[in-house]
Amino acid sequence: MANPLVGIFRVKELRERVLFTALMLVVFRVGAVLPIPGINVRELSAYFLSQANSGNPIVDYLDLFAGGAFSNFSVFMLGIMPYISMSIIMQLFLIVFPGLKKISQEEGGRKKIQSYQRIGTVVVCIIQAFAVTQYARSIVLSGVNLLNMGMIPFSIIAIMTVTTGTMFLMWIGEQITRRGIGNGISLLIFAGIVARLPQAVYELGDRVRNGLNPVFVIVVFVVFLAVIALVVFEQQGQRKIQVNYAKRVVGRRMYGAQNTYIPFKINPSGVIPVIFASSILTFPLQIASTIGTNVAWLNTVSQVLNPRGYLYNILYVLFIIFFAYFYTQVSLNPIEIAKQIRENGGSIPGIRTERIEEYLTKILNRIVLPGSLYLALIAVIPTVIQGVFNFPSSISYLMGGTSLLILVGVDLDTMSQVEGLLKMHHHEGLTKRGRLKGRNL
Repeated sequence: MANPLVGIFRVKELRERVLFTALMLVVFRVGAVLPIPGINVRELSAYFLSQANSGNPIVDYLDLFAGGAFSNFSVFMLGIMPYISMSIIMQLFLIVFPGLKKISQEEGGRKKIQSYQRIGTVVVCIIQAFAVTQYARSIVLSGVNLLNMGMIPFSIIAIMTVTTGTMFLMWIGEQITRRGIGNGISLLIFAGIVARLPQAVYELGDRVRNGLNPVFVIVVFVVFLAVIALVVFEQQGQRKIQVNYAKRVVGRRMYGAQNTYIPFKINPSGVIPVIFASSILTFPLQIASTIGTNVAWLNTVSQVLNPRGYLYNILYVLFIIFFAYFYTQVSLNPIEIAKQIRENGGSIPGIRTERIEEYLTKILNRIVLPGSLYLALIAVIPTVIQGVFNFPSSISYLMGGTSLLILVGVDLDTMSQVEGLLKMHHHEGLTKRGRLKGRNL
């Protein structure tokens, strides 16, 4: 029982959760290689192989979040990104439209908002699926025998299949969150990134055999390891706000004064800003890159939004900073925190009761800015690595930036949940002192 890994499988509840999560991830990976009906798989593989030889950063970027499903033209080729895009839009709607926010605060209002979000996800999927059919049409027009049926029947089947695939992924994510381990949506993205690692390592080895300096590879991997350590350190960092509670009488008993603290993380929103920023930029990028061959101005947008370009990375950094502040205000509302402190008879030393909201807002703004800038710095590392060391885009995307933050963040969150379940059943945790702190993904 001293081995925590053995303890995971000795606890029935935890064993069932881990096995259920693994089963759902297997289903996800099977669907990622299952092609849309009507696709000539051999011709498709040959086409993307030729594209890989010439370099296609857009396909590599879209494949990053879909776990290779995009280049396979699989039923899960859109991944879970349409659902994330719609969740961002819904969060903005709740702020912009007071009537919608009022509905969310009513009894059963949260279920209504979730139903609206699911309907919106279907609409986003249909738009992106139509763009995929136009992309397939452009490949056919270039002389590749990609389809085993007519273009119109394929378009109808593809839109229905891909939309259903994304909605099924959304359901899988919800089931993992409810019956498995970790955050289901984040784990699906995590599994897609991990599934791309073997192919990326093979491409890197092939590049080394063709003349890439091995010293550059060693230096870059050392840098990546250092960045992982810094990411873990930053994710665990927090600012403690002391709160004192006065004596209070409950029934016939008097409770003494209590001193506690509010832990404000340096990066309260975790990897959510990175996922949100990637989703917001992936949506127009996919539309522009798939339909751009037939529309001149969309082709220009596709070239401008190249993941290796300056404009894309500038927008990426700005979106990360924006969503860091936005999600922090949603998840850590200073007004609500101050209200709870006052209602429970608490106070912050040196701060007047009526100025607690102002003080907490000031503290959050001070810690969110460096945290968001740090996230943005890590996110643009792949572009720098690829430009300086001429690394393959697949390995630079996977070993740095967005993927690195997602991998580390989701891993910490999942480990913290396992840690909590082990402690609840009186087992040793995964870490030596059991100090692994959970994060809100």
